Amino acid sequence: MTAPIPRDIPDLPAIPSPPALKPAPVPATAVVTPVRRPAAAAFRLLIALAATAGVTLELLLGDPSRVLSSFAIQSNMLLALVMALSARRAWTARRPLPGAVLGATLLYVVIAALVHHLLLANAASPFSLTGEAATPTGRQVLSHATLNTVTPIAAALDWLLLTSPGRMHLRQASTWLLYPMAYLAFCLTRGELLLPGTPDRYLYPFLDVGQDGFKRVLGNALLLGLSFYALAVLLVGLDHARPNPIRHRGKTGFRL
Repeated sequence: MTAPIPRDIPDLPAIPSPPALKPAPVPATAVVTPVRRPAAAAFRLLIALAATAGVTLELLLGDPSRVLSSFAIQSNMLLALVMALSARRAWTARRPLPGAVLGATLLYVVIAALVHHLLLANAASPFSLTGEAATPTGRQVLSHATLNTVTPIAAALDWLLLTSPGRMHLRQASTWLLYPMAYLAFCLTRGELLLPGTPDRYLYPFLDVGQDGFKRVLGNALLLGLSFYALAVLLVGLDHARPNPIRHRGKTGFRL
């Protein structure tokens, strides 16, 4: 015979649920030891010093208001700041600056160099400089060479040889053009505020509204803007196609 089933079954104690695990993200430095890069830091510091020296020399030799209005000067000032910050991060084993910042800085100094060599200093260009601006002498030769040749090449070498690839994105290319567009508005506004006949009223021959009129100047600006965008897209494409020059193998204590 089987025992009768009781009508009232006593309540069983509840089974405690396992405690919920709190999220505890582990920083990358706990798994992979940060790597200091003194060579990269030294090279970037040299770039920052070269850009600073070129800008300082230009300020000493020319009108500060005119010098500070130049695209090449502004882009090299930005390069000096970015390279100084990048050098500090490489020396202290911190994460590098965002790729968008490095890409924009590189684009601006390359634009300044190409405009100088292809349009302003090229005798075959319809926008070549004339007068004293076309034939710099003395220390101006050194400052022009530093700002328009040395620092752009050094910035490109830093990007190619000392940074990880694939950190730039195509969506950033259009954002990088906001500064050249703002600079165009600044140049045209500055020219309108200055009296006719003022030396260097318009900073660049292809933006000289007094000589060519607004229609032609806007056409020049459109062609340059499209060229700058194509250059930005090219930089992004090269950033994803180039090999990685700084592969590091972190020691985690185990093998997969």
